[in-house]
Amino acid sequence: TPATSPTTSVPTPSAPVYDVAITVIDETTRARMPHSWRPGCPVPLEQLRLLTIDHWGYDGAEHQGELIVHADHAEPIVGIFHALFDARFPIERMQLVDAYGGDDFASTVDNNTAGFNCRSVVGRPGSWSEHAYGRAIDVNPLVNPYAGDPRVSAPERARYLDRAAGAPGMIQPGDVVVHA
Repeated sequence: TPATSPTTSVPTPSAPVYDVAITVIDETTRARMPHSWRPGCPVPLEQLRLLTIDHWGYDGAEHQGELIVHADHAEPIVGIFHALFDARFPIERMQLVDAYGGDDFASTVDNNTAGFNCRSVVGRPGSWSEHAYGRAIDVNPLVNPYAGDPRVSAPERARYLDRAAGAPGMIQPGDVVVHA
């Protein structure tokens, strides 16, 4: 009889798993939001949710980020970011705008993907932004600049106005971000 050789099993790498959590804004989370929410904002804290979301970083590794969004939009946003995760669309960072003292421009220049921030529309003081309702998210906002912002011509942002230039995390017509 022929000799049999021992078999060795090689572990099969498991597929990345998209993990997400949707939680109410409790006292601990509220304490982390000293700049982005205050009395007088157009939505009460009870209507906001903290999303803890897995995403792919510019380094190609899996990371966990956080967004605050309106409760009515939490589930659809989780689905959108699931599509981005599955496509390995890179997001440089995703943290609460409070890490920047609530300063939207500082968050943008750091290419921070962020949602809720109780603020006015850029260039229109007194008019609430969609961010103030938790209905807007800026994805990689340095490389996807808001053309209506008068500061878009700042050197660190202007180079990304040319969509043909391409950059990691840049949204392009018809890409996964647009479809999601």
